[in-house]
Amino acid sequence: MANAIENTVQEARAEPVRLSEQELTRQEERYAAPPVDIYETEEGLTVLADLPGVSPSGLSIHVERGILTIEGKIDAGSRGALLSHEFDLTSFYRQFRVAETIDTEKIRATLKHGVLHLALPKLEKAKPRQIPVQSA
Repeated sequence: MANAIENTVQEARAEPVRLSEQELTRQEERYAAPPVDIYETEEGLTVLADLPGVSPSGLSIHVERGILTIEGKIDAGSRGALLSHEFDLTSFYRQFRVAETIDTEKIRATLKHGVLHLALPKLEKAKPRQIPVQSA
């Protein structure tokens, strides 16, 4: 029985077989779109994204030309020696178009227990405001 497990572990470590030359041009890494919840308040937007297995050092968040990009890479090496391989850890990638009403200079991000919390505040001019009424 131990020999069968050892063979399975060795097979899992083997390089993938390429079926054609076209496979050589494909990107090695695969990405999954993380599930997100987006909330809006008067102050701005809150984005919650599930990124299990991603550490702060493996996370890249940036805004360029009105596109918010979230990219999370998993560090599989920190888990120890691989004994059995039944699924692949997948990196995450997701993009969103950011409205002109968002103050991209003040976006804040925190990552806790695999959940990314992004705060996207609205520009002051985009926030609703109360207009005082004066008596004439």
